[in-house]
Amino acid sequence: MSQLLQYLADGLLIGVVYGIAAMGLTLIFGVMSVINLAHGPIIALGMFGVYLCFTVLGLNPFIALILVAALGLLLGLIIYIVAVHRVLNAPHLSSLLATFSVNMIIIGIGTTIWSTSFRNVDYSLGTLQAAGISLPATRVAAALIALLVTGVLYWFLYRTRPGKNIRAVANNRTAAELMGIPSTRVLALSFGIGTMLAAIAGGLIGTILPFTILSGGVYELKSFVIVVLGGLGNPLGALVGGLILGLIEGVIPAFTSVGWVPVFEFVLFVLLLLLRPQGLFGAKK
Repeated sequence: MSQLLQYLADGLLIGVVYGIAAMGLTLIFGVMSVINLAHGPIIALGMFGVYLCFTVLGLNPFIALILVAALGLLLGLIIYIVAVHRVLNAPHLSSLLATFSVNMIIIGIGTTIWSTSFRNVDYSLGTLQAAGISLPATRVAAALIALLVTGVLYWFLYRTRPGKNIRAVANNRTAAELMGIPSTRVLALSFGIGTMLAAIAGGLIGTILPFTILSGGVYELKSFVIVVLGGLGNPLGALVGGLILGLIEGVIPAFTSVGWVPVFEFVLFVLLLLLRPQGLFGAKK
């Protein structure tokens, strides 16, 4: 029982971070109906951002997240202006190809600079003991920061004028424009925030697990599962979906080989698409 609780605790801690990664993906889709295929490489850039700040600048990895978040927001604005804005009203395949091109550019440049060798952020806060369970304090800190980011995002979307503008554009872009909301700026800001969330998630994962420039692809696939699980366009549903996926990843190794984890994840993904495509927290149309 204690070992099972250990697996559950580990799964919940990483699940919160997965939720942050999926929030960026679902926010972009919810506002502009764009599936961002550059999501994975941006997560990887967040990992390398924290790694470089820690190894080169000597910054605490969690302090470095502030810089990574700012650069992620800026990168998102650039990607939107250069690659997404012109094809926003084109067929969906155009936006897929545009973001996939950004995906390949980031991976190509990253592979040239850093190769595909594994890196890790050699940083530890020790271990916490609670109810007979050993919790790596670094994972606990990453989960708490992820929850803090979720709270800030909720406050921003529901309590600030830019956040309310984002929700208005997501609900009805034409009506929002008629009310004087500058939709182009709102869309750019939304894409920037979604990219920033992906970079933050990557930075948090980088403090926990080793990574390469290709590692983001794994978490991009997990993000798609979480987005479908929580409901397309539902950022808070993404957090719950991340917790569920984290629990699955935590529990399965307690009963069988860890190699079965992705099998269960994508079986769940297919079943949700077949039985409840709007997700667990999405409204039926």
